Amino acid sequence: MKRCCLAAILAAIFAAGAVAQDRKKLLFIGEVRGFQHDSVSHAAGVLWQLGHESGLWDTYIRTDSQLLTKKPLEGNARNLEFFDAVFFFTSGSLPMDDQQKADLLAFVRDDGKGFLGAHSASDTFYDWPEYGDMLGAYFDGHPWGGFEATVRTEAPDFPATAHFPCNFRISDEIYQFGAPYSRDNVRVLLRLEPSSVDLTIEGVKRTDGDFALAWARDYGRGRVFYSAFGHAEEVWDREDVRKMWLEAVKWAMGLVEGDAAPRR
Repeated sequence: MKRCCLAAILAAIFAAGAVAQDRKKLLFIGEVRGFQHDSVSHAAGVLWQLGHESGLWDTYIRTDSQLLTKKPLEGNARNLEFFDAVFFFTSGSLPMDDQQKADLLAFVRDDGKGFLGAHSASDTFYDWPEYGDMLGAYFDGHPWGGFEATVRTEAPDFPATAHFPCNFRISDEIYQFGAPYSRDNVRVLLRLEPSSVDLTIEGVKRTDGDFALAWARDYGRGRVFYSAFGHAEEVWDREDVRKMWLEAVKWAMGLVEGDAAPRR
């Protein structure tokens, strides 16, 4: 009997270890070189918690870009080869050299890994057009500032947005986007309902009323997901937003399928 119990315990320990080894690896980059968002630290904690509670991934949190390379690093530092997806909650131009930039693009495009961006990730690397092409757009102002917005769900069949109702309200800083944004390149998942805001105020640049708030796209062999949500710390505590990020990370890592083909 004792041997059976011991064998069961050892099997459970082995199984737990196997599960831990099978977890994916997410690299969260919270480096800020422009506007400071107080919610970056909280966002990092939420991503860590989602991975821990789901048992699907481990989150490595950094406020620098040292690990964004395929070059071997000293000591036990991990490089991009170790990770399954990279998450940017960043701003400004990060101090990455040309090789690091090429490595990050190849990580997604050629290696088939994932890239996710929150809020000011679109306010990052204006001087690196290839980054904007991968992400899908650059920030082009927030004419309404922070307010309670009405959001329309465009993709009820996509895993990261399937749980949202057709319309819902959220209090956050709502972005508008400029080039290279195009529905020919991304699948819009969520957008601002234009009839719910004043389109005549100063700073509104889009005349088509197309204010995307989340999208997904295939980038080479890899997957890219972006959401403009996240300026307000409280947004990261909303259960529906947490669910969005949980499913977005799973999709970006290839754990679930979702159609990211562009459509108008």
